Amino acid sequence: MTRRPILVDCDTGIDDALALAYLLAEPAVEVVGVTTVSGNTDAARAAANTLSLFELAGVHDIPVAVGAHDFRERAYAGGAPHVHGDDGVGGIALTAAARAHDARPAVELIDHLATRHPDLVVLALGPLTNLAAYAEAPGVAAFDHLVVMGGAFAHSGNVTPWAEANIHNDPEAAALVFAQEWDTTLVPLDVTMTQTLDEADLVRLAAIPGALPQALAAMLPLYLDFYAGRVFPDRRCALHDPLAAMVAAGVLRGVGVAAGKVEVRLERGERGRTVSSRDSETQRWVRGMEGSAVELLLERLEAREWPA
Repeated sequence: MTRRPILVDCDTGIDDALALAYLLAEPAVEVVGVTTVSGNTDAARAAANTLSLFELAGVHDIPVAVGAHDFRERAYAGGAPHVHGDDGVGGIALTAAARAHDARPAVELIDHLATRHPDLVVLALGPLTNLAAYAEAPGVAAFDHLVVMGGAFAHSGNVTPWAEANIHNDPEAAALVFAQEWDTTLVPLDVTMTQTLDEADLVRLAAIPGALPQALAAMLPLYLDFYAGRVFPDRRCALHDPLAAMVAAGVLRGVGVAAGKVEVRLERGERGRTVSSRDSETQRWVRGMEGSAVELLLERLEAREWPA
């Protein structure tokens, strides 16, 4: 079976960590690189978190490059410690990895991997600052497909009544990315909020042997605390980034997929709002999902042998 090459552009918080672990365990894909951006935490911390998670998984050959610290039109002013902890991963004090991040800037690593893998899928799990810089970089290679966890259409936002966090953090970058003729699939709140992990799932995760599953189980209680009573009536969290990873892997099938050009509102009152009002041959957003993201996540994590 040919494995699909994926580059992950992320702001490694708790749900990014779940997505990365899923991708390492998914036999249909090969993670060929990671670039980081500020969002849940700053880009440098996101890279350090990623390297620590990879070391727990016994993975030492995936390059991790640091991308943009600040957004296009404003400075990064801190992440979401109330959601992801001060370190981005639930305050569990991951041990620093032995290896350093890749010396290349994020845009350079994306270009290198797109040149090496003409069928490269780019999976964006954070603000689109790095991808906007890539769109403006002269002479860079084309990649095959972009999957974005972001946006809210018929669903309300999670930062403002209109805007989802990744788009809201850098709407100018998102507007520039969606102005490209890249083959793009959005996985918005409309579908991610329907796929959740609850306390029973956490118990199942905590029973998986291995350093990485144990770290995931340790960081998730803070994430559940944030959602409980605020977003959901019970202790459960949405699987935003893991669901987007499954769409990128081609393993879960979207249903009711809407084909439409995505635009981002930049005016003050609706800043970061995503709308889609005209047809497009290159852009689409997922409105529903066939299958269970949490079941697939746990099955894949259970099937892999993880280092202790």
